[in-house]
Order: sequence, then structure tokens, then C-alpha cells
Amino acid sequence: MATFLFDEIIFGPVQSRRLGSSLGINLLPNDKKICSFDCIYCECGWTDSGNNSTFHPREEVRENLRVKLESMKVNNEPLNTITFAGNGEPTLHPHFDLIIQDTIGIRNRYFPDAQIAVLSNSSLIHKRKIFNALKKVDQNILKLDSAFEETVELLNQPYKGFNLQRTIDYLIRFNGQLIIQTMFIRGEYKGKKFDNTTGKEINAWLDLIEKIKPEQVMIYTIARDTPAENIEPVPFDDLQNIANKVEKLEIPTQISS
Repeated sequence: MATFLFDEIIFGPVQSRRLGSSLGINLLPNDKKICSFDCIYCECGWTDSGNNSTFHPREEVRENLRVKLESMKVNNEPLNTITFAGNGEPTLHPHFDLIIQDTIGIRNRYFPDAQIAVLSNSSLIHKRKIFNALKKVDQNILKLDSAFEETVELLNQPYKGFNLQRTIDYLIRFNGQLIIQTMFIRGEYKGKKFDNTTGKEINAWLDLIEKIKPEQVMIYTIARDTPAENIEPVPFDDLQNIANKVEKLEIPTQISS
């Protein structure tokens, strides 16, 4: 199925239901997806397995962001959020922590009221530099699609060194300074059926949410084409039922469908 890549370092701003007027930053190459996951539902397609990966230099990211924010300020354009997303996992950038530092400084100069958000798959939060950098952003949005390793392996197809229990331990270590984002889907992949909305899945996931105690939970389902076929979106009413269960834990929940 058709998927797409971001072809610029800075893109948007776009109007996001979750983040308002959001200016995107893509730290990954413009011509391929580089990620520590290979999610079967990713709108950017399959992960490139090649070793020749060139990330955008820190200086180039900094200057592109400065120029864009200066232009937006001059033109009185609104900005709610500066969002690290793009063609894969942003925390893979070797200078991710320094780029976060740069972004905070530039944001403070031009749009001090704007939030800085990072959309991450959580795979590198055990690394000290990544963990500390994420603690500095306003919206630390981290993925957790299931409490079960088998489901994570099927839906997210993480890199070889990924450890789900270690990831959960570090999600807890943020002491609530994070937002959990979960994709709910149903279907079949390579002969294996999946559904992370079953009672067993949701109960185990809710147990983790209660332990992690995030400031917010974002739940969503597929809205665009996916690289794998036979994936079904979850109806809004089902997402609402899940959200109601989260809110019983006194955790605000946002639904995107």
C-alpha cells in the first residue's frame, strides 16, 4: 500500500488534533525510513535495513529551525508545538540531546509559549543521554502498544536488542513526566492474527498504565495507508471504551481515529 516520507528537515506547520499548530522536525534522511522498529502499520513504510545512514547535521537542523521560526514570527503565524517526528525514530540521531538543547534555546527566542514534543517508540530511553533529553521537553510522547512481548514483536518488530521489560522499567522512571501513546489495531500478518483490544490485552496494558502513571494517554488507530495489508482500524466506540477505562485511573485520555 502507498506510504510516504517527509522530504524536508522542517515541515509544516500542520494542524494536528493532538498538538494544535505543529511544526515538524525530521532528523532522519529525507529519502528513506530509519528506525529501531519496523511497525507493520507505519505510515512511512518499511524500515530501511541498509547501513549507510546519513542524519541531518546538528548545525543544519539548528539553522533551518531558526530561519523558519524567524519567518513565522515576522508573519504572525501561530505555533503551538515543535514536534520531532519524521522518517523513523528521532532519538537515533547521534546528537539528539544537543539538538533538543538547541531547539529549546531557539524556541525561547521566537515562540516561548510553544511546546516541544517528541514522538518516540521508547526503544532508546534506557540510554542516559536520551532519557535526560526527553525529560527536558514539554511533551515526551512514548509508545507502548502492548504489555505482551509477543504482541510487541508482531506489531512493532523491534530491533534485535530491544527489551520490553527494560523499556517498561524506564517508562516508570520518568515519574509521570511522559505521555503514553498506543496504536490499537486488528488483523493478520504473516499468518498470525492480532488484536490488542482484547480483554486480556487491555487489562494487562491498563496495569502498566497504572504503574507508569503518565500525565496523559493518547490512543489512536490507523488513518492512513500501511505497509502491511490486512490491518483493520478499531472503531471509535471501542477506542472510547478503552479511554473510559483509562480515565477511571484519573489519567486524561485523548482519542484520535
